[in-house]
Amino acid sequence: MEKASAAGASSPYAALENNPAPAMGTQTSEAYPDVPEYLKETYWWAYLHPTGVRVFERQWVVNLILWGNFARLRDDVLDTLGQSISGRVLQVACVYGDFSPSVAARLAPDSRFDIIDVAQVQLDNVAKKIKDHGNVTLHRQDSSMLEFPDGTFDHVVVFFLLHEQPLEVRQKTVAEAMRVVKPGGRVIFTDYHRPDLFNPFRYVMAPILITLEPFAMDMWNNEITDWLPKGMPLQKVHKEVSFGGLYQKVVITR
Repeated sequence: MEKASAAGASSPYAALENNPAPAMGTQTSEAYPDVPEYLKETYWWAYLHPTGVRVFERQWVVNLILWGNFARLRDDVLDTLGQSISGRVLQVACVYGDFSPSVAARLAPDSRFDIIDVAQVQLDNVAKKIKDHGNVTLHRQDSSMLEFPDGTFDHVVVFFLLHEQPLEVRQKTVAEAMRVVKPGGRVIFTDYHRPDLFNPFRYVMAPILITLEPFAMDMWNNEITDWLPKGMPLQKVHKEVSFGGLYQKVVITR
């Protein structure tokens, strides 16, 4: 990914461009990745501006956005990870609501939970939610060029991120998630999906996504496996859809 240019002084997120000190528990880096241009241009109001963080960091808000399905989608991922999560887990990008604390609460004593995000304001926000869990580490990294070695993690979770990324970035994110999971480990993708023909949300969600989520319709028109690196050997791919096809969970075992 090319480096993003610095935001102008009049930009609503200009104050976020100076790489403030990392939040407590965050692993520092000598050179933080720049916030990508597509994120600045399309999602600054939801993920980069402090007011947006305050607005969306409410359990009822994230549940409303997902039409009352947040808890079920969260628990579905948790159940896939297991009642007691062993090994090392990576969450690719922060999530509003109690997703991260719920994963942290299930960690076995010797497990480790790493969370990455490219935006410092998001790391600061999640740090408050996981402060009671000592085996969680935050990293300021770009999902499309992770800094972890190959085969680092037993589990990688990508929860409602892919629909927010343009195609080239999405392909790199999928490739990176597959690269850093161990052979035999699993990558869990949860995201939007094309609803069934007779699901009324098919006709409600299309204009919403087209207006607010310009890359999201790719989730309706493609399979997540379409963005896997060509020729990558896989042990298993398991896909489930829910809520009349509006949501999908794809578990890929490397």
